[in-house]
Amino acid sequence: MSNWKIFQGTGTPHNAISNLPPPPSWRQFDSTAEGSTAAKKQQRGATFQARPEEIDLVNAALYLRRPLLVTGKPGTGKTSLAYAVAYELQLGEVLRWSITTRTTLKDGLYRYDAIGRLQDAQGQGKDNLEEIGQYIQLSSLGTALLPSDQPRVLLIDEIDKSDIDLPNDLLHIFEEGEFEIPELVRIAGRVEQVEVRTAYMDETETTAKDFKTVITKGRVRCQSFPFVILTSNGERDFPPPFLRRCLRLNMREPDQDELERIVEAHLGEEIAVQVKDLMARFLEKRKQGDLATDQLLNAIYLLTRERRPSTQEKDQLIDQLLKYLSSTEDV
Repeated sequence: MSNWKIFQGTGTPHNAISNLPPPPSWRQFDSTAEGSTAAKKQQRGATFQARPEEIDLVNAALYLRRPLLVTGKPGTGKTSLAYAVAYELQLGEVLRWSITTRTTLKDGLYRYDAIGRLQDAQGQGKDNLEEIGQYIQLSSLGTALLPSDQPRVLLIDEIDKSDIDLPNDLLHIFEEGEFEIPELVRIAGRVEQVEVRTAYMDETETTAKDFKTVITKGRVRCQSFPFVILTSNGERDFPPPFLRRCLRLNMREPDQDELERIVEAHLGEEIAVQVKDLMARFLEKRKQGDLATDQLLNAIYLLTRERRPSTQEKDQLIDQLLKYLSSTEDV
């Protein structure tokens, strides 16, 4: 076993970076096919280990055309569920809408660059309505509501971080499956159809054909209600009218057997057999505080490389990698 440390802290330049091994499959960023963003998303969907209750609720949401509100602790796989459904059912790119305290419903529907259009109009000396589509882009929710034969997949991430009004604002969208773009409605008498950009970006997916779309009379109405997953860390309560329109799934933390399957899916069966003691240590520590499964995967990856920490360094490194998510161990 050779020295695993690339950085030595000596202040003397050297070329040990050439010894850096390939990254974990979930942390690849190169431009090759295997390291592309598309490949990472496919890997995320392919390695997700769905449990019976998760399979049941996903199917119920598909049949009922209802959003699925998924709660659970960080690292339990809430967002990965959306990628798993899209991957298995071949529904194309997952549209992701990340929520903050400042997010509004309009942010999820579309963006209109009024300032850019004004500047261009002043420079050209005219306001060409035919070109208004260049300044409008559908956001993730708006794109998910475009007409299609099959449901599009929309991930609304961390809805519990939203302003108190956003869940109620979503009710009409979830019930009606349509919205208007006022800037296009106002000119519908003169320009009935306008081509705009959508939120899709992945050229390798079947949804690449929808990078642009034509909006008629400023109105978007879905043909097949999208498969919507809203994730929540359980940090707030939601109003009953909102909950009534959602199916609810609580994703529990994986037990030992489930952890073994997750490790095997990401790192292989041989490694899963080698690290049972580490998995047991992870499970025991998790009883006292919040730990995420990817923390365990990080530790396993480092400890099973050809160049890995020595026996003396191993325990200390594991303690550093398996710190509680509450950060109490940093105090």
